[in-house]
Amino acid sequence: MTKLLPRPQAPARFRARFPDLADWLEAPWTGPPPFLAGQVFRLEETIRDDSYVIRAELPGLDPENDIEVTVDGRILTIRAERRQEDSGPYRSEFRYGSLARAVRLPGRVDPADVTARYDKGVLEISVPIRVVKPEGTQIPIETADAAPETPPAPAEKKSPDQAG
Repeated sequence: MTKLLPRPQAPARFRARFPDLADWLEAPWTGPPPFLAGQVFRLEETIRDDSYVIRAELPGLDPENDIEVTVDGRILTIRAERRQEDSGPYRSEFRYGSLARAVRLPGRVDPADVTARYDKGVLEISVPIRVVKPEGTQIPIETADAAPETPPAPAEKKSPDQAG
């Protein structure tokens, strides 16, 4: 009869500094390691109907209390917080805590023009794309063929003595 060896436990010092990693190493089924998964959520970015559209996967959140969208210049930031509601020993692969992503927009945006909508766990943010008009006045450029070869001579004024 063969006896299974117990799974080694992480040293207390390691466990104190890296509790998530220690739990992941000791779990029977692990999934992606916490240092690769991170506290982020997935995004999609596309252009649709003259708008830059960002979609964020944020299931199970209350958009009024758990999600915040801000615009500062060309940076749009999405912050969300998933709170753990119960405590006790159990196994969970859900991510709890603060989540944030920042997206660089194609140009400066007036925050009043940005719209956000949450439906079935997906946050969709629409940012209108503005046509950039060059500043200043354009000066026409003549070609050398169109310009006269010699400038016209200025008209001479006759003095009263030369009047005839």
